[in-house]
Amino acid sequence: MKDVDLNLLPSLQALLELRNVSRAAERMHLSQSSMSASLGRLRRHFNDELLVRAGRGYELTQFAEALAPRVDRAMADVQEALQLHAGFAPSTSDRTFVIAASDYVASVLLRHLRARMTQEAPGIRVDVVPTSRPISTPHVFNQVDLVIGPMGFALPGDSRALFRDDFVVLLDPAHPLLAADRLTVADVAAAPQAIGEFGGSIIPPPMRFFAEVDQAPRVAARISGFQALPSIVEGTDLVALVPRRLAARAVRDGRLVAIAVADELEIPLVEGMFWHPLQSADPGNTWLRDVVRRAADAMEDPTLDLHPVRIEAGTQV
Repeated sequence: MKDVDLNLLPSLQALLELRNVSRAAERMHLSQSSMSASLGRLRRHFNDELLVRAGRGYELTQFAEALAPRVDRAMADVQEALQLHAGFAPSTSDRTFVIAASDYVASVLLRHLRARMTQEAPGIRVDVVPTSRPISTPHVFNQVDLVIGPMGFALPGDSRALFRDDFVVLLDPAHPLLAADRLTVADVAAAPQAIGEFGGSIIPPPMRFFAEVDQAPRVAARISGFQALPSIVEGTDLVALVPRRLAARAVRDGRLVAIAVADELEIPLVEGMFWHPLQSADPGNTWLRDVVRRAADAMEDPTLDLHPVRIEAGTQV
């Protein structure tokens, strides 16, 4: 490619996939003007517009449609070549790994991971980025080494389960629901809800649960992720379905009360790790997955004092 820099290949892939200069620039951490300049160079090289205006957006030219799978294959070959290492020694490496994880995962897992890394790999750095970035396509692995997210949501890559949790209802000690002798799903759904969301097409397990039991929750507040839910519920009339591991700290401090759901209504959450298949043979990524797995295995099951009344199926009383 005499007249084009091979460094433009990732930008070309982003442009062909996203069909949008601004979004491609954001993915590549470039300014919009820089991405526009790259598009101009690529257009001149291929003697084709690649992206053409279609209404309020853009679509690929016929040539670009044929080019896209070849660019994906070329990027995969480049990634595979770059994953080849003569060896990896965590005790002496200064490599930086990037993990995409939710605030909830970071809060319950990171201290266990850090404890092991301090002993085994003091020079290695791990950057944790939020899963609010798009993680539903294999292109996420252009930016991260590992994704930690919920199983069962069609996240890309090879995967392995890490740990299990389940949801409890969290509410303020003065909440009127606590005066009831019997509580049903309908009672909880009728109370003002604070819900954690993750963007994109991911439907959080609590919202899936309400849909499965044919109850429409009264949503009063929406936030990003689960971590802030206990603070939002405290001192209010809100209720929130929160992972047990996250709820344990607030209940232990006496700030909030947790109510479990009946066993047959359990809302499970299984967190797993996901990685690109091309990274399976990389010694560094293999070590990263192993140390994350060992950190998850070291997590203790939380002790949680629960309200004596559990949430049952049934009609509202």
